[in-house]
Amino acid sequence: MSGAGSPTLSIEGKVATLTLRRPDEHNRIDADDPQVVSQHLQEIGKHPDVAVLVLTGTGEKTFCAGYTLTQISSRLDQRFEDMLDQIERLPIPTICAMNGSAYGGGTDLAMSCDFRIGVHGSRLFMPAAKFGLHYYPGGLRRFVERIGPAATKKIFLTAQSIDAEELLRIGYLTELVEREALDGRVRAYVESILLCERDAVKSMKQHIDALALGTWSEAAGRAAYEASLQSTATAERLTALNRAREA
Repeated sequence: MSGAGSPTLSIEGKVATLTLRRPDEHNRIDADDPQVVSQHLQEIGKHPDVAVLVLTGTGEKTFCAGYTLTQISSRLDQRFEDMLDQIERLPIPTICAMNGSAYGGGTDLAMSCDFRIGVHGSRLFMPAAKFGLHYYPGGLRRFVERIGPAATKKIFLTAQSIDAEELLRIGYLTELVEREALDGRVRAYVESILLCERDAVKSMKQHIDALALGTWSEAAGRAAYEASLQSTATAERLTALNRAREA
């Protein structure tokens, strides 16, 4: 799909793609967009075959400039936070194909995904402290959980612009590639995920996130492990692997 406006969703087989479509406005998030994205995520849930979500933006400059600045005081509400939490809680793996820089809430939009693949020349900038905003709790939690307090403090307390190489070093980016290699690298992640057993991937994502949140229990982890040992899918995959080795 082409054109500018609200984020769009496309589903092709087992892959869903959510695309930001305001390239001339640095793919900003309008006040009405969270409801649109939420509806898209609900639509994904209606397609049980979908095994991975790719989140990206249009254009070559900016992945997302965050919430529309002129609407922060008047229209920024819980819906924006809920949208990001909803992305984070998706049971399937999520890949952010960062086609450019990320600013403000766009940095947390990318952080809500499981993987972030960025391009050389892009940057991250969190201006909240510059205009006196204490960032919302879910965003601070995500940053601290995923890149630690020291890197989070640099991003939030200094409002410095962080280049792509440092974003890779501190773990904000999963991978950093040349712009022309972005689509191919994202495709490689998608193909690798699709080769894995869907239920095992979903289960391990759930437990890894619970470990990060401090809500995980060893009993639950043991139960999930033992259930997978007894699953038909595991038995079939092990049988196929053994046959391939013997051939």
